[in-house]
Amino acid sequence: MHVIVKMMFGSHLYGTATPASDRDYKGIFLPTLDALLTGQAQRTMSESTKVSAAAKNTNLDVDSDLYSLQYFLELASEGETVALDMLHAPESALTVTSPIWLDLVAHRAKFYTRNLSSLVRYARRQAAKYGVKGSRLHEAKQVLDFFRQQSSTAKILDVWDALPAGEHIHKTQNERDAMYEVCGKKMVAHGRCAHYADMLEHFIQRYGDRARQAEHNEGIDWKAISHAFRAAYQVKHILQDGGFTYPLPETEYIRRVKQGSLPYLTEVAPCLDALIDEVEGLSEKSALPEQVDREWWNKWLLKVLYEAYGISPTTSLPGSEAH
Repeated sequence: MHVIVKMMFGSHLYGTATPASDRDYKGIFLPTLDALLTGQAQRTMSESTKVSAAAKNTNLDVDSDLYSLQYFLELASEGETVALDMLHAPESALTVTSPIWLDLVAHRAKFYTRNLSSLVRYARRQAAKYGVKGSRLHEAKQVLDFFRQQSSTAKILDVWDALPAGEHIHKTQNERDAMYEVCGKKMVAHGRCAHYADMLEHFIQRYGDRARQAEHNEGIDWKAISHAFRAAYQVKHILQDGGFTYPLPETEYIRRVKQGSLPYLTEVAPCLDALIDEVEGLSEKSALPEQVDREWWNKWLLKVLYEAYGISPTTSLPGSEAH
């Protein structure tokens, strides 16, 4: 195994570390040729100083995760946060580097697309999980009232054309199935309205409790929310500026969010909602490609592997000679 790169990761990379932060490392490795040819090459390798998996990390603990080069390219092509974070790590964060890594970083823009769906999805998911936007609660109650007015046997498909619409309500329909989504809650069209009414009632009750907690900054996973901001800012800089470097210009604000020192209901939630809306607007106008050119990266990978293992497309492997 050959390590291509290893770097500090997590809060120490983002610039949001606190005295209690543990140390995380990420890296990329090249499997041995034998492991690759026999199909035994690992996709990931992990090490941790934690006594047990159930134990909580302390500032003395060190976690290390390495990805095979092939798997890393797959993650980066899918727009996964971990890969894009690694590709934008400054030199000061690297503990191991190599010409392969430098060449990979030099072409990182080829992973940029107008979608970067994984990052936006993550930010949107966190905003929906902790969001307390009044319109969300209003629309959920509107659908609940509508469902309660239907007969006990009525299915969503039976009243499809009369279903309430709104900012947080979506209908999707194709030849195979149809789906009604309310504030992130998915409902199959063949399901009964009465069943989903009970689900919505439970959601509204929990949502109301969360709204009351948010007024006092309680019950919020501030670390998760800070990650949502970071992911959204990353996409914004890629779409607007053509890339980004760590630390982000917004690092101080992200740190304050992580520390829970800002009012959630009146500042953090509206700011995250507005940021995600801005990112989605930039995505619609972006001239970036719809998807990553995987054929280009496959050729790049083959070139790297040929050079690393000292072989060429015309080289005969051991035992392949004609008899």
